[in-house]
Amino acid sequence: MGNTDKFEMIANIYDTSERIHIANLSSNAIREYLVDTKDKNAMDFGCGTGLVGLNLLDDFNSILFLDTSQNMIDQINQKIIDSNVQNASTRCFDIEKDSLLDFKVDYIFMAQVLLHIKDVEVVLSRLYEILNDNGHLLIVDFDKNEKIITDMVHNGFDQSELSEIISKIGYKNIQSKTFYSGDKIFMGQDASMFILDAMK
Repeated sequence: MGNTDKFEMIANIYDTSERIHIANLSSNAIREYLVDTKDKNAMDFGCGTGLVGLNLLDDFNSILFLDTSQNMIDQINQKIIDSNVQNASTRCFDIEKDSLLDFKVDYIFMAQVLLHIKDVEVVLSRLYEILNDNGHLLIVDFDKNEKIITDMVHNGFDQSELSEIISKIGYKNIQSKTFYSGDKIFMGQDASMFILDAMK
C-alpha cells in the first residue's frame, strides 16, 4: 500500500494527541452505522496503530487489524497484550499486491486509508470479495480539497464520484455524509471529513 516506508518509520511516534482525536471522531462516526454487530466480525483495513479499531472492539465479536507496515502491527500487538484484549488479531498484508481470499468478514472499515491507495477501484473490489453477503464497507476520509497539491496522497475524494466507483464494483445502498470540519487537519490545511457506508 502507498507510503508504507513512511509509516514504518513513524510507527512508534504515530499516536499524537491530534491523531487520537481524529480517530475518536472517526470511530464515533462509524459506530452510528453499526446495527446488531455484537456477533459480527470486522476488519480494520489499513489500521495503523489501531486507534480506530481498538475503540470499536466492544461493538464486534472480533476485529482483524490489517496493515502493510509490520512496525504498525507490532504497535497494535503490544496494545493487545497490554490491555489483555481477547477478540483481536493482526495481520501484515498488502492487498494491492495480493488478493486476500482466505477469510470473510461482516464489516470492513478504513479511516484515512483510501487517500494513500493509488488504484482505489482495485482495492475496493478486493475488499468486496472479502465481505460476507449483506456485509458493510465503511470509509472515513477527507473531502476533496483543491488546496492540497501533492503526489504522495489523493487530495481527498468527491463523495458522489467515489459512490459511482463503489456502485460500479457492485456495492449497493450507498450513503455518505460530511461529519466533521477542522482546522489544519489535512496536510496543514483546513479540511472536512466524510463517512461512506456501502453494502454488499
